[in-house]
Amino acid sequence: MTLQECYAALEGDYQEVLGRLYSEALVQKFVGKFLSDKSFQLLQDTLKAGDYEEAFRAAHTLKGVTQNLSFTRLYQSSHEITEALRTKDYDLAVQLLPKVEGDYTRTAEAIRAYQGG
Repeated sequence: MTLQECYAALEGDYQEVLGRLYSEALVQKFVGKFLSDKSFQLLQDTLKAGDYEEAFRAAHTLKGVTQNLSFTRLYQSSHEITEALRTKDYDLAVQLLPKVEGDYTRTAEAIRAYQGG
């Protein structure tokens, strides 16, 4: 799988990230680091524990990382949950978590497939 195919699989925007980072080597570097970012796990843990302030910080961080990497699908769902937490609509945030989890899984699987092949 090429990096462009990885972006297609995770529903991201390869041309946008390439325009932002200017080289495929930098895109590869930061895509490779994405899986070690702890904001997604922190979002899951804190939202389930009812720590909404920390969940907001985790969601906001995840949103920023995914925006910078042009992971469009995951960015959209992380943006939605961030806004729900920002406006203190905690029931909505809990309802949105499965969508974020699904989008994260799709993204992580595409990255692992890229790294493996």
